[in-house]
Order: sequence, then structure tokens, then C-alpha cells
Amino acid sequence: MHHRHFILFKPYGYLSQFKYDLKRTKKLLGELYDFPLGTMAIGRLDEDSEGLLLLTTDGKLSDYICSSGIEKEYYLQVDGLISEQAINQLQEGVEIGFEGIRYQTLPCQAKLISQVPNFPPRAKKIRDERHGPTSWVSVTVNEGKFRQVRKMLSAVGFPVLRLVRVRIGSVGLEMLEDQNVKEIPELNQLV
Repeated sequence: MHHRHFILFKPYGYLSQFKYDLKRTKKLLGELYDFPLGTMAIGRLDEDSEGLLLLTTDGKLSDYICSSGIEKEYYLQVDGLISEQAINQLQEGVEIGFEGIRYQTLPCQAKLISQVPNFPPRAKKIRDERHGPTSWVSVTVNEGKFRQVRKMLSAVGFPVLRLVRVRIGSVGLEMLEDQNVKEIPELNQLV
């Protein structure tokens, strides 16, 4: 069977799914492009998050990517000027809550981003400078618990204002070449 694979920039306000069984007020991925039947998101980005999302019609490939510990890199705009101490805490791993229990995250890569990234404007405005300074940080993890990266930043005292996933394995946003959705021939060789 010939499978199809896509990369896309998921905008703010969309769910990482194609069906939503509750009251239909949510925006879904199928509204962004005419994907083939059986297309599924590999992993998730919550409704408030943006950025790189991989899609495939190959369930085995989806399972492999989700369970293999592949690096995922996020750029996060946080409330306040993030400190070197907070960066060090993130790198060592922090304690967060997950499904009602405390969980120690694995060590990760974290660094301050000195220049504001050039992302598309977000559908919902982020507060402005009158509410205090913000900063950008890059966090790369090999795991992916529910809202983990947001919880990690909150645990070190810097709530997330904007979260954009920029890379999964070796697949990065730059591969979109100013497109919102791009079909790619082989995903398993790239990740």
C-alpha cells in the first residue's frame, strides 16, 4: 500500500485531529487542506500551541515516531526575562504533575533565544509590552507527556505565552518553504 505523508504548520486555535465528537465549535486539521482519507496526526499539539505537525496515512510509522524518543524542539515565549538558573533547572529536569501524580522530567536541552523568531502572526493577540517583558527560550525533549513543556516552564516560574514546535527529529519548519502544508515522499527516512 502506498502511504502519504505531510508536514504542516498548525495554527493557533486548531485541534490536532480530524474528528471531534463533542459540540462542533472546534477547528480541525481537515479544514486546512484536503488530506486523503485515513490521514492522522503523529503526536499532538494542543489547541493553544502552534508549529510543526507531521501527518501520515501509515499507522505503524505514526506509532514508531511517537514511541521512539525522537527529539522535539519548541520555541516558547515566556512571561518575564528567563534566568540562567531557570535554564539550568530545565536542563537537569523538573518535577511536574501528570495524571494526578508527580513526575520528574528527563534532562533536556534548553537555551535562551536572543532574537525574536520570525513566525506568522498568531490568530489571538499575545499581551503587549505594557504587561511586562517577555523572552524566548528553546527547549528540546525526547518525551512528550500532556502539556509537558508548558508545565516545565511554569515549574521554573516562567509561564508560557506562546509555544511553537519547530523540529521533530531532523524535520524542521524550514522544510515548509513558506507553505502551510507540504506533502513529502518519505517521512521515515527524515525522522
